[in-house]
Amino acid sequence: MDWTKLRKELIGEGKQSPLPSTIKLPMLPKAVMEFSRKAEDPKSTPKELSKIIETDAGISCELLRMVNSSAFGLRRKVSSIQQTITLLGIRSTKLFLVTTGLKQAMSSNDSKLINLPNFWSTNLERALTAREVARLMKVDPDVAFSAAMLQDFLLPVLSKELFDLYLQFTINQDNDPCLLKDYERRHFSWDHCAAAANVMLDWSFPDDLICSVYLHHEGLKLLTDEKLGKTPAAAVAVSSLIPDPLRQDPNGLNQLLALNEAWDAFNLFEIAEKIDAELREESTAASNYLSLKNRLEKHAVLVENE
Repeated sequence: MDWTKLRKELIGEGKQSPLPSTIKLPMLPKAVMEFSRKAEDPKSTPKELSKIIETDAGISCELLRMVNSSAFGLRRKVSSIQQTITLLGIRSTKLFLVTTGLKQAMSSNDSKLINLPNFWSTNLERALTAREVARLMKVDPDVAFSAAMLQDFLLPVLSKELFDLYLQFTINQDNDPCLLKDYERRHFSWDHCAAAANVMLDWSFPDDLICSVYLHHEGLKLLTDEKLGKTPAAAVAVSSLIPDPLRQDPNGLNQLLALNEAWDAFNLFEIAEKIDAELREESTAASNYLSLKNRLEKHAVLVENE
């Protein structure tokens, strides 16, 4: 897949952001920006790159926590950033850093519509799901994971800066449900998918991440696309169907259930069970988080009572 060509087709060179100039965007940590720049140099070594990460204690701790988690199944614990980069590779380390750095940059946002702990729990659940789907498709699971984590990163900012319009969307979902991106297009002439992709380009994110975020609300039709259906972007689009507190796609759960019936290799209930266990084991989910497993159980009760 020529991701650079596709990105240019979708958003061009990103020099004309659709966002109003009044919206205040988060700033990525300096260590992440510097690592991303230095990682492009083929002569860079894990030792040089590790020194950049180590200037940010928070990101260093998160990176070590992640690589030593049960999900990696390492026999021996990794104790240094340099070891971690050697183990993961420079590209995978960069993918992890941009998602972690963005989460850190968004941590001070105080949107009245979005509870940040639940927001990041949803993002993580979607990322874990995208990774599982990518593995079933035999495409890059790391890109799928990172893009799924990033897919909605602008929503806390947008819902804070444009509170009244996003509040109206949540109210309308009770009587006149629609896709969030369609609502945004009607009111702003842009949506959070395109806005996020433009911001990511300004921040020099990889084109495969940018395109996957731009296309994340294309839903199941991306799976049937001749080219994109065989890429991590399709896995991210599947993950975006997991319901979230904003109810961005009111028909998301039904589409996942339909996919479960149509795709033999895709066992929605097993995936939901596995990911719920991962979220709980790592204590990464908010205490009141309603996981996909919980939603499927509630759905089953409703169907049984009909």
